[in-house]
Amino acid sequence: MNVNKYINELSLTMGESVRVYCPSCNMKEFSVTNDMGNILYRCYRNSCDLHKGGRVKVQLSKDDIQEYFNRTTKEVKEVHFNKPEWLVKDNVAIQSFCTQWDIDPDELGLLYDVKECRVVFPVVKSGVMIDASGRSITHRIPKWKRYGKSDLPYSHGNGNVAVVVEDCISAAIVGSDVYVGVAVLGTSLSEEHKRFLSQFSTAIIALDPDALPKTIQFTKELRGYVDTVVAFKLTNDLKYRHPNDIEKLTTLGV
Repeated sequence: MNVNKYINELSLTMGESVRVYCPSCNMKEFSVTNDMGNILYRCYRNSCDLHKGGRVKVQLSKDDIQEYFNRTTKEVKEVHFNKPEWLVKDNVAIQSFCTQWDIDPDELGLLYDVKECRVVFPVVKSGVMIDASGRSITHRIPKWKRYGKSDLPYSHGNGNVAVVVEDCISAAIVGSDVYVGVAVLGTSLSEEHKRFLSQFSTAIIALDPDALPKTIQFTKELRGYVDTVVAFKLTNDLKYRHPNDIEKLTTLGV
Protein backbone atom coordinates (compact mmCIF):
# COMPACT_ATOMS: atom_id res chain seq x y z
CA MET A 1 0.00 0.00 0.00
CA ASN A 2 1.56 3.29 -1.15
CA VAL A 3 -0.44 6.02 0.63
CA ASN A 4 1.52 8.89 -0.92
CA LYS A 5 0.94 7.61 -4.44
CA TYR A 6 -2.75 7.08 -3.73
CA ILE A 7 -3.11 10.62 -2.41
CA ASN A 8 -1.16 12.18 -5.29
CA GLU A 9 -3.44 10.47 -7.80
CA LEU A 10 -6.40 12.29 -6.24
CA SER A 11 -4.94 15.55 -7.62
CA LEU A 12 -6.63 17.72 -5.02
CA THR A 13 -6.75 21.44 -5.69
CA MET A 14 -5.92 23.99 -3.00
CA GLY A 15 -8.44 23.91 -0.18
CA GLU A 16 -10.23 20.86 -1.59
CA SER A 17 -11.39 18.17 0.81
CA VAL A 18 -12.81 14.75 -0.09
CA ARG A 19 -13.88 11.55 1.57
CA VAL A 20 -12.93 8.51 -0.50
CA TYR A 21 -12.25 4.80 -0.16
CA CYS A 22 -9.39 4.08 2.20
CA PRO A 23 -6.34 2.44 0.57
CA SER A 24 -5.93 0.31 3.70
CA CYS A 25 -9.37 -0.86 4.86
CA ASN A 26 -11.24 -0.14 1.59
CA MET A 27 -14.05 1.68 3.40
CA LYS A 28 -15.25 5.13 2.34
CA GLU A 29 -13.98 6.68 5.56
CA PHE A 30 -10.71 8.17 4.25
CA SER A 31 -10.65 11.96 4.51
CA VAL A 32 -8.05 13.94 2.53
CA THR A 33 -7.58 17.73 2.56
CA ASN A 34 -5.18 19.92 0.60
CA ASP A 35 -4.25 22.64 3.10
CA MET A 36 -1.84 25.02 1.35
CA GLY A 37 0.20 22.15 -0.02
CA ASN A 38 0.01 20.09 3.16
CA ILE A 39 -2.09 17.03 2.38
CA LEU A 40 -3.78 15.95 5.59
CA TYR A 41 -5.28 12.48 5.64
CA ARG A 42 -7.05 10.22 8.11
CA CYS A 43 -9.31 7.17 8.06
CA TYR A 44 -12.28 7.50 10.41
CA ARG A 45 -12.60 3.76 10.87
CA ASN A 46 -11.18 3.11 14.34
CA SER A 47 -9.71 -0.29 13.47
CA CYS A 48 -7.88 0.96 10.36
CA ASP A 49 -4.08 1.29 10.24
CA LEU A 50 -4.51 4.86 8.95
CA HIS A 51 -6.88 5.96 11.71
CA LYS A 52 -4.21 8.18 13.31
CA GLY A 53 -3.74 10.00 10.02
CA GLY A 54 -0.73 11.75 8.58
CA ARG A 55 0.60 14.54 6.39
CA VAL A 56 2.14 14.71 2.92
CA LYS A 57 3.87 17.80 1.54
CA VAL A 58 3.35 18.65 -2.14
CA GLN A 59 4.86 21.32 -4.38
CA LEU A 60 2.58 24.28 -5.10
CA SER A 61 2.34 25.90 -8.50
CA LYS A 62 1.61 29.59 -9.06
CA ASP A 63 -1.87 28.66 -10.30
CA ASP A 64 -2.50 26.61 -7.15
CA ILE A 65 -1.66 29.57 -4.93
CA GLN A 66 -3.78 31.99 -6.95
CA GLU A 67 -6.74 29.62 -6.92
CA TYR A 68 -6.41 29.20 -3.17
CA PHE A 69 -6.49 32.93 -2.49
CA ASN A 70 -9.42 33.43 -4.87
CA ARG A 71 -11.36 30.71 -3.05
CA THR A 72 -10.36 32.01 0.39
CA THR A 73 -11.52 35.51 -0.50
CA LYS A 74 -14.89 34.14 -1.58
CA GLU A 75 -15.23 32.08 1.62
CA VAL A 76 -14.31 35.05 3.81
CA LYS A 77 -17.03 37.13 2.18
CA GLU A 78 -19.45 34.26 2.72
CA VAL A 79 -18.52 33.77 6.37
CA HIS A 80 -18.77 37.48 7.17
CA PHE A 81 -22.54 37.46 7.03
CA ASN A 82 -23.88 40.64 8.59
CA LYS A 83 -26.77 39.42 10.70
CA PRO A 84 -29.55 42.01 10.58
CA GLU A 85 -30.02 43.68 13.96
CA TRP A 86 -33.72 42.81 13.90
CA LEU A 87 -32.92 39.09 14.13
CA VAL A 88 -32.99 38.57 17.89
CA LYS A 89 -33.24 35.84 20.49
CA ASP A 90 -36.86 35.82 21.67
CA ASN A 91 -38.19 32.41 22.67
CA VAL A 92 -41.45 33.94 23.88
CA ALA A 93 -42.30 35.32 20.43
CA ILE A 94 -41.69 31.95 18.75
CA GLN A 95 -43.03 29.75 21.54
CA SER A 96 -46.30 28.87 19.82
CA PHE A 97 -44.48 27.89 16.61
CA CYS A 98 -41.97 25.72 18.48
CA THR A 99 -44.71 24.05 20.48
CA GLN A 100 -46.67 23.32 17.30
CA TRP A 101 -43.73 21.45 15.77
CA ASP A 102 -42.27 20.17 19.05
CA ILE A 103 -38.82 21.66 18.46
CA ASP A 104 -36.40 23.20 20.96
CA PRO A 105 -35.47 26.82 20.09
CA ASP A 106 -32.32 26.70 22.23
CA GLU A 107 -31.05 23.43 20.76
CA LEU A 108 -31.57 24.81 17.25
CA GLY A 109 -30.34 28.33 18.04
CA LEU A 110 -33.53 29.83 16.61
CA LEU A 111 -33.92 33.58 16.27
CA TYR A 112 -36.89 35.88 15.75
CA ASP A 113 -37.27 38.44 12.96
CA VAL A 114 -38.88 41.40 14.74
CA LYS A 115 -39.66 43.28 11.52
CA GLU A 116 -41.31 40.46 9.58
CA CYS A 117 -42.49 38.08 12.33
CA ARG A 118 -40.41 35.10 11.23
CA VAL A 119 -38.82 32.17 13.01
CA VAL A 120 -35.22 32.20 11.82
CA PHE A 121 -33.10 29.06 11.33
CA PRO A 122 -29.36 29.92 11.23
CA VAL A 123 -27.19 28.36 8.52
CA VAL A 124 -23.87 27.64 10.22
CA LYS A 125 -20.44 26.75 8.86
CA SER A 126 -17.53 25.93 11.20
CA GLY A 127 -19.49 27.36 14.11
CA VAL A 128 -20.14 30.67 12.34
CA MET A 129 -23.55 31.88 11.14
CA ILE A 130 -23.13 32.59 7.42
CA ASP A 131 -26.78 32.77 6.39
CA ALA A 132 -30.29 32.14 7.67
CA SER A 133 -33.73 31.06 6.52
CA GLY A 134 -36.83 32.61 8.06
CA ARG A 135 -40.34 31.10 8.22
CA SER A 136 -43.24 33.52 8.47
CA ILE A 137 -45.51 32.91 11.46
CA THR A 138 -48.15 35.25 10.07
CA HIS A 139 -49.46 35.26 6.50
CA ARG A 140 -46.54 37.22 5.09
CA ILE A 141 -45.37 36.33 1.59
CA PRO A 142 -43.04 34.64 0.86
CA LYS A 143 -43.52 31.99 3.51
CA TRP A 144 -39.75 31.32 3.59
CA LYS A 145 -37.07 34.00 3.22
CA ARG A 146 -33.31 33.58 2.72
CA TYR A 147 -31.29 36.34 4.40
CA GLY A 148 -27.88 35.84 2.80
CA LYS A 149 -26.32 34.64 -0.44
CA SER A 150 -24.76 31.36 0.65
CA ASP A 151 -25.58 28.18 -1.28
CA LEU A 152 -25.05 26.01 1.79
CA PRO A 153 -28.05 24.00 2.98
CA TYR A 154 -29.52 24.29 6.44
CA SER A 155 -28.54 21.24 8.47
CA HIS A 156 -29.11 19.83 11.93
CA GLY A 157 -27.91 16.64 13.60
CA ASN A 158 -24.72 14.73 14.37
CA GLY A 159 -25.33 11.46 12.53
CA ASN A 160 -23.61 9.68 9.66
CA VAL A 161 -26.67 9.49 7.40
CA ALA A 162 -27.95 12.55 5.55
CA VAL A 163 -31.70 12.95 5.12
CA VAL A 164 -32.37 15.43 2.34
CA VAL A 165 -35.58 17.40 2.85
CA GLU A 166 -37.07 20.60 1.50
CA ASP A 167 -37.56 22.80 4.56
CA CYS A 168 -35.81 23.66 7.81
CA ILE A 169 -38.58 22.34 10.05
CA SER A 170 -38.27 18.82 8.62
CA ALA A 171 -34.46 19.00 8.85
CA ALA A 172 -34.66 20.13 12.48
CA ILE A 173 -37.08 17.34 13.37
CA VAL A 174 -35.16 14.53 11.68
CA GLY A 175 -31.72 15.64 12.91
CA SER A 176 -30.34 13.38 15.66
CA ASP A 177 -27.30 11.32 16.62
CA VAL A 178 -28.13 9.01 13.70
CA TYR A 179 -29.27 11.45 11.02
CA VAL A 180 -28.33 14.87 9.76
CA GLY A 181 -31.37 16.65 8.37
CA VAL A 182 -30.32 18.64 5.29
CA ALA A 183 -32.75 21.23 3.93
CA VAL A 184 -31.92 22.29 0.37
CA LEU A 185 -34.03 25.47 0.69
CA GLY A 186 -34.99 25.42 -2.96
CA THR A 187 -36.04 23.34 -5.93
CA SER A 188 -32.62 22.12 -7.09
CA LEU A 189 -29.25 20.85 -5.88
CA SER A 190 -26.38 23.31 -6.18
CA GLU A 191 -22.73 22.29 -6.39
CA GLU A 192 -22.39 23.47 -2.78
CA HIS A 193 -25.19 21.08 -1.78
CA LYS A 194 -23.42 18.20 -3.51
CA ARG A 195 -20.06 18.99 -1.91
CA PHE A 196 -21.71 19.20 1.50
CA LEU A 197 -23.49 15.86 1.03
CA SER A 198 -20.34 14.12 -0.26
CA GLN A 199 -19.10 13.81 3.34
CA PHE A 200 -21.79 11.20 4.01
CA SER A 201 -21.68 7.57 2.88
CA THR A 202 -25.50 7.44 2.72
CA ALA A 203 -28.07 10.03 1.67
CA ILE A 204 -31.82 9.47 1.95
CA ILE A 205 -33.90 11.68 -0.32
CA ALA A 206 -37.07 12.40 1.65
CA LEU A 207 -38.84 15.20 -0.20
CA ASP A 208 -42.53 16.00 0.02
CA PRO A 209 -44.85 13.23 -1.27
CA ASP A 210 -45.91 15.33 -4.28
CA ALA A 211 -42.29 15.86 -5.36
CA LEU A 212 -41.56 12.43 -6.87
CA PRO A 213 -39.94 13.76 -10.09
CA LYS A 214 -37.62 15.95 -8.00
CA THR A 215 -36.84 13.00 -5.71
CA ILE A 216 -35.77 10.93 -8.72
CA GLN A 217 -33.70 13.82 -10.09
CA PHE A 218 -31.90 14.40 -6.79
CA THR A 219 -31.17 10.68 -6.51
CA LYS A 220 -29.55 10.65 -9.93
CA GLU A 221 -27.54 13.83 -9.33
CA LEU A 222 -26.06 12.62 -6.04
CA ARG A 223 -24.74 9.34 -7.45
CA GLY A 224 -21.03 9.83 -7.74
CA TYR A 225 -20.99 12.15 -4.75
CA VAL A 226 -22.48 9.76 -2.19
CA ASP A 227 -21.95 5.99 -2.06
CA THR A 228 -25.53 5.03 -1.27
CA VAL A 229 -28.48 7.19 -2.32
CA VAL A 230 -31.97 6.07 -1.33
CA ALA A 231 -35.21 7.55 -2.68
CA PHE A 232 -37.70 7.55 0.19
CA LYS A 233 -41.40 7.79 -0.72
CA LEU A 234 -43.09 9.53 2.19
CA THR A 235 -46.65 9.20 3.38
CA ASN A 236 -46.53 12.84 4.49
CA ASP A 237 -43.91 15.55 4.98
CA LEU A 238 -41.40 14.42 7.60
CA LYS A 239 -42.25 17.37 9.83
CA TYR A 240 -45.65 15.75 10.48
CA ARG A 241 -43.93 12.65 11.94
CA HIS A 242 -46.23 10.09 10.32
CA PRO A 243 -45.65 6.76 12.15
CA ASN A 244 -45.12 4.83 8.89
CA ASP A 245 -42.46 7.29 7.75
CA ILE A 246 -40.63 7.33 11.09
CA GLU A 247 -40.62 3.52 11.26
CA LYS A 248 -39.31 3.13 7.72
CA LEU A 249 -36.71 5.87 8.19
CA THR A 250 -35.41 4.05 11.26
CA THR A 251 -34.74 0.93 9.20
CA LEU A 252 -33.05 2.93 6.42
CA GLY A 253 -30.67 4.55 8.87
CA VAL A 254 -29.33 1.27 10.20
